[in-house]
Amino acid sequence: MEAFLARWGEAAYTSLGFFWMALWAFILGYLISSLIQVLITRKRMRQSMGGNNLKSVSLGSFFGFISSSCSFAALATTRALFNKGAAFSASMAFLLASTNLVIELGFVIAIFLGWQFVVGEYVGGILLILFAWLFITLTNPTQLIAKARDKEADDEDDSNGSSLSDLLSLQTWHQVAMKFVMEWQMVWKDVLIGFTVAGIISAFVPSAFFEWLFLGVGSEQELGFWSVLQQAVVGPIAAFFTFIGSMGNIPLAAVLFGEGVAFAGVMAFIFSDLVVLPVLRINARYYGWKMSLYIALMLFVCLVATALVMHYGLLSLDLLPSLDNWSSPKEQQHFSLNYGFVLNVIFLLMAAVLVKFYRDHQRQHQGHHHHHDHDHGGGGRSLSQTVLLVLSGISVLWLIGGMLVYLLSA
Repeated sequence: MEAFLARWGEAAYTSLGFFWMALWAFILGYLISSLIQVLITRKRMRQSMGGNNLKSVSLGSFFGFISSSCSFAALATTRALFNKGAAFSASMAFLLASTNLVIELGFVIAIFLGWQFVVGEYVGGILLILFAWLFITLTNPTQLIAKARDKEADDEDDSNGSSLSDLLSLQTWHQVAMKFVMEWQMVWKDVLIGFTVAGIISAFVPSAFFEWLFLGVGSEQELGFWSVLQQAVVGPIAAFFTFIGSMGNIPLAAVLFGEGVAFAGVMAFIFSDLVVLPVLRINARYYGWKMSLYIALMLFVCLVATALVMHYGLLSLDLLPSLDNWSSPKEQQHFSLNYGFVLNVIFLLMAAVLVKFYRDHQRQHQGHHHHHDHDHGGGGRSLSQTVLLVLSGISVLWLIGGMLVYLLSA
């Protein structure tokens, strides 16, 4: 019993420490994302994306890059673009870019995993989009696309957008605050569960489990191609059974890398936020099960190929990250007075100002109702969201109890 309590305290402390390490990066990333979303509206995104060509795919990728990193919001926006006439390949480029190329994701990856994984995320994200475009072109799912496309226009009312000069306007910052708070409303459950699970795995799961799950882990010999391939395949399979989005699985990826999983396996896990079970169900609601399974197969094949290309590309340049010169987030001092502490204080103050702007705006518009893409097109809370909410509550209780145990035993 004492051993369990000790690990419980360690797990909770690690989870909160991980979050504290990444907090300033989360706030900065979502602040930049909110600014961009206010300055460039979705109405502009829907233009010139109707063909299966480089221009449409590039535009889809660019607009995904400047949009929200929330997987669920990206799914709904992708559906809106697709129904407005964007090509299927351009819509998929938007979806992949909005969950892999966004600014805030790079900040968090840099903190937990290092610059090689940031390069892998952004360069690999571009490769993933190109592979998906090639997959769609070669398989040419014309009938699936025709059946999946909904001719009905969505009811979102786009504004005319803002310009850089409007940054001096208080009204613009009210809009930024609205976007900022909405982003956190969408991702807090994924982030909470992701960091909680990362702490639990770090404290409770023995290294022997990872050695069993991923071929070559624990071996001092250089991994062969088949071991690297197996790890790249197992990464998405492991991710499939989680409910964690793109931002929440980064600390888990750090745990995997710390246990010795190869670069390809870790990158495949990070890329797998769109092949998890809730996403599969939502795509089925949007496009039907055949198209949903087609998208899942496309993503699985392309992300494994991307992970392998990035792995051997860095290997050829002798730039693969090594555990020898990598500091595990678990072993770092999480709450010491350092640059991270100062940055967290600064950005928490900025977040407090944005929340105040949000509340002021809400009070001024109490009679209006604001809708967001996170509804998934339904009238009530979806099953996946209900599960996420329950798991979030359990995570909060786990963290509170664990920290009490940790403090009492300190």
